[in-house]
Amino acid sequence: MRLDLGDMRTIIVGFVAAIAVLLVIFSLAGINEIMTSLTMADGRIVIAVAVVALAWLFSWSMSLRTVLRVLGIRISVLRAFSLYAGATFANNVTPFGQAGGEPFAALLISRTTNADYESSLGAIASVDSINFVPSISFALVGVAYYATVLTLGHALVMVALTLVAVAIAVPIVAIFGWRNRNQVEMKIADIVVRVVGALARFVPRLTPTSKAAVVHRLRGFFDAIERVAGNRRGLALSMFFSAFGWFLSAVSLWLSFYALGYTVPFAAVLFVIPLGSMASITPLPGGLGGVDAVLVILLVPIAGVSATTASAAALIHRGATYFLPVLIGGSTTAMLEADNAKTGSIRSD
Repeated sequence: MRLDLGDMRTIIVGFVAAIAVLLVIFSLAGINEIMTSLTMADGRIVIAVAVVALAWLFSWSMSLRTVLRVLGIRISVLRAFSLYAGATFANNVTPFGQAGGEPFAALLISRTTNADYESSLGAIASVDSINFVPSISFALVGVAYYATVLTLGHALVMVALTLVAVAIAVPIVAIFGWRNRNQVEMKIADIVVRVVGALARFVPRLTPTSKAAVVHRLRGFFDAIERVAGNRRGLALSMFFSAFGWFLSAVSLWLSFYALGYTVPFAAVLFVIPLGSMASITPLPGGLGGVDAVLVILLVPIAGVSATTASAAALIHRGATYFLPVLIGGSTTAMLEADNAKTGSIRSD
């Protein structure tokens, strides 16, 4: 699995843009003040944040392992962790979050497990879909808490209404699309054939594809999702690992404040974490900059802290949940690809 020059340029431009966004955010909050807060953070709690982040990554890797087992793909716990770390790495270095990283993650899973690409893409897409349910559930719990305990300001009311709208709209769209998946397959196939045909005129190594070939691959993808959705035990277990991962992510942010000497309501982080993750769909690598901005903007009124404190806590949290997975995922991806190349060489002999 190699990135071409165009991919590398896109990633580099994305990181430059993300760094620019981060500089703007932290400049407004006061870079010197943020650095002062970070230097005063309790190092033992910061280490605890990193440990919790690793537990979060492990929990979601078990969700992926469960989904793969439903599809008849059996891998060890360590291999599952390596694969999900690699998938997270792909999501964190490509634009539009999961939408940009899933094709790379599916290719890594396919090469490592010898599963077909469609099943691999269906597996990682299923995990992302499963993750949506507990994220919205936790956010709604946070909204309910603040609605009953505090008087929400105008901005928070708009955020809460948007969240409720998303919680209603996404399942409706998903159900409608699933019930009409044959028509969806045909529509997607038409678009893919046209786009690939147009690009093939300018990209020499790209060859036009047929509608039948695209539909065949799409059906393999939908079949994988249907198998996962039809296995109630596997679905419930995967949902548990997903929910526990979201809980650990919230704990990571709560501990980030605690490391700075602040105790914020846990409902606040339950509310903010899922909303922040939605910003990963921005055209920045893994939402870097976008997620941080949302966290700071929401934490100030919800947690009742200053912009400086919110920024410092966001930096600790994102250091553990973004940069640490990038380092681990980059390393595991390199090791998996080296192993895949070695295995492929042996098979060819």
